[in-house]
Amino acid sequence: MSITRRSARRSVRILGVASASAAVVLGLSSSALACNIRDFKAEAKCDGAKGVIVVTDTDVSGTSATVSVFLENSGGVEKQVGQLEVKGSAAGTPVTFSEDWKPSATYRVHVKAGNNLVDEDIAGGLTTPATACKTESSTPTPSASPTPKPSPSQSTPAPSASPTPSDSASSSAPASAAPGNAPSPAAGSSNLAETGADSNTGLIAGLAGALVVVGGGAVFFGMRRRGARGDN
Repeated sequence: MSITRRSARRSVRILGVASASAAVVLGLSSSALACNIRDFKAEAKCDGAKGVIVVTDTDVSGTSATVSVFLENSGGVEKQVGQLEVKGSAAGTPVTFSEDWKPSATYRVHVKAGNNLVDEDIAGGLTTPATACKTESSTPTPSASPTPKPSPSQSTPAPSASPTPSDSASSSAPASAAPGNAPSPAAGSSNLAETGADSNTGLIAGLAGALVVVGGGAVFFGMRRRGARGDN
């Protein structure tokens, strides 16, 4: 069977359409697999009590990219927080920037990947939450411990007065300083009670005194009478 010119033209036309379609499909596929800014996502998170900024790369082509984070201050002045390298994956590859961010702060995240595949900022930037990871009220303040006051038992005792010699002598002397050889009243009273003469002692003493006076007078008068006779 011979091929006519008409059939050949139809075959060439079909092959051209198929090639164009394949080129379009390959172009779309390569565009879909190429690294682009939509593969990057930035988030402000907390690592314990400190804040961090995490940028995740979901580029399935694994193109190496450089991520830079800047803090936007008032007046248009920026401060670079850090710069890290990352290779994306279908599951997402995160890179973490240590940044103790303040509430409602604004950051600019710039991505540069491949041979000018990506060289732009993440759309919308990054705004941190309105609540910080660690508030001022959660910070424990040292409690002021009161100065301990000395207890009565710890106070310095007052010096005791030293005893004077007179006090020592008086304290060392016995309670009763009566001589040992003096008869006690109790002993005399007991002897009088035994003899039964306690009631006649005064009478006997009076009679004895009267006799002594009478005898003395008699002797006196006798001597006077003897002297008078001698003179005659």
